[in-house]
Amino acid sequence: MAYDASKMKDWQISEAAEENMPTPEEWRDKLGLEKDEMNIMGRLSKLDFLNIMNRMKDKPDGKYIEVTAITPTPLGEGKSTTSVGLMEGLGKRGKNVGGALRQPSGGPTMNIKGSAAGGGNAILIPMTEFSLGLTGDINDIMNAHNMAMVALTARMQHERNYSPEKIEQLSGIPALNIDPKRVEMNWIMDFCAQSLRKMVIGLGGRMDGFTMESGFNIAVSSECMAILSIARDLADLRQRLNEITVAFDKNGKPVTTGDLKVGGAMTAWMRQTINPTLMCTAEYQPCMVHAGPFANIAVGQSSIIADRIGLKMFDYHVTESGFAADIGFEKFWNVKCRNSGLKPHVSVLTATIRALKMHGGGPKVTPGLALPEEYTKQNLELLDKGMENMIHLIKVIRKSGINPVVCVNVFPTDTEEEINLVKKRAEEAGARCAKSTHFMDGGDGALELADAVIEACEEENSFEFLYSLDKSLRERVEIITKEVYGGDGVDWLPEAEKKLKVIESDPKYKDYATMMAKTHLSLSHEPTWKGVPKGWRLPVRDVFIYSGSKFLVPVAGTIPFMPGTSSNPAYTKVDVDPETGKVSGLF
Repeated sequence: MAYDASKMKDWQISEAAEENMPTPEEWRDKLGLEKDEMNIMGRLSKLDFLNIMNRMKDKPDGKYIEVTAITPTPLGEGKSTTSVGLMEGLGKRGKNVGGALRQPSGGPTMNIKGSAAGGGNAILIPMTEFSLGLTGDINDIMNAHNMAMVALTARMQHERNYSPEKIEQLSGIPALNIDPKRVEMNWIMDFCAQSLRKMVIGLGGRMDGFTMESGFNIAVSSECMAILSIARDLADLRQRLNEITVAFDKNGKPVTTGDLKVGGAMTAWMRQTINPTLMCTAEYQPCMVHAGPFANIAVGQSSIIADRIGLKMFDYHVTESGFAADIGFEKFWNVKCRNSGLKPHVSVLTATIRALKMHGGGPKVTPGLALPEEYTKQNLELLDKGMENMIHLIKVIRKSGINPVVCVNVFPTDTEEEINLVKKRAEEAGARCAKSTHFMDGGDGALELADAVIEACEEENSFEFLYSLDKSLRERVEIITKEVYGGDGVDWLPEAEKKLKVIESDPKYKDYATMMAKTHLSLSHEPTWKGVPKGWRLPVRDVFIYSGSKFLVPVAGTIPFMPGTSSNPAYTKVDVDPETGKVSGLF
């Protein structure tokens, strides 16, 4: 049944739907799983992917469906809601469907956007567990990452205090001669804590650590999360965690977690993270949760492991990429699919009338403030001007050879004339287009979307990557900038140019994937430039080397890896009933 989403909060809908949610034992029977393929953890379960894959390895894969979006407003345009609604719509059509979504970060959950569980009748349940740590993956990643920082900073202190001979005698590790000005990692935590972006650590006496500049990033931007996103099994996870570059020595040689002999301890912290957590929609379609968000500063994809399981268990498997198609889809296309070897059938481009009006020149959208009336009253001229952004991103998806379907994620204030105009422009650009009212109506509201996706899945596509691996990093970034972002070229700022020359001179970096970091609020590096900006160049200010995940991360613009908390954060509305222990206020 669909609940009254106009009157009920998301947490209330989740609470009502949870009354009939299958138990872990019931899920095991519904999904045809063996006892050793499910690890029950209270109301939730982790799926043992190795046992499942070993049993189902010869079963043909189902249809592979990716969900992305146009360039969003700061409010987001409902990719998770669309992903859940699509699963519900396919379920209403009698399809064996499931999916994989990313675990939300505590940063936005307690800040501006709230939980990333979807919304209304297109929501993942149980929402409280989903929003507050789930089965502990992000906490384990924080411990693993900070374990590496503990190993690094302790080593720097001891090498300052003792001779190289004494250090090797005490630890069994030769002196590493770490350059304090070339430490590549920060500490991490899973909140938006702008006051911790830059700091000095090690103040005090000789035994109080090594004094140097440091700082915190948000947890899901950690390379440990990137590794979880692409790891194939526990052995692969262990190897990658042992190859992370934490710093460089004074001769320019990388210092790794393996050099610090901390990779094994990091794997011990993350050993449980390798298996996805099983949840479900409010209409009880199964959905795994694995890996993390933030495609602007991280991979921003649900994991390859979850997709491999889903394609074996379901006839239709829905996966989600973070933020808009210029960054989330681009990484799905050229990083995730290249690592997984999986070929998608269709990409769903989520669009909203409000975001298209913003790209047409509408007034600023500010979280926490009421939308200006331009977004809540019919304005076909403003809407039509904003279509350029959607059409550009349809073309980006078509460049991959994937069949695009535009989903108009409908709000109550949208008019039929506005929806029909979006459909007309999308179809003129070569995409199917369907409206969907899944937020209000659940699966019944997503039937038109489900039908368009089923139809697109039956068509052959000619999937191919944007660039070949024989291209240099410089060439790849140039191609991405021109072909995906619509820029005129790339300017490598001095620090980035210095690192680029080191990378180009070392053949071991040749096969590293290219994982861009830039704002999600514009096709460009400048968040205030809406629509499809013209006549600009991409300034790359730095390049991070992720040697465990085998990523090179060009950083464009001034994007921070630790977001800030707003003046009206979501945590002010969250509370617990002291009688029942139930959490309220999540949205």
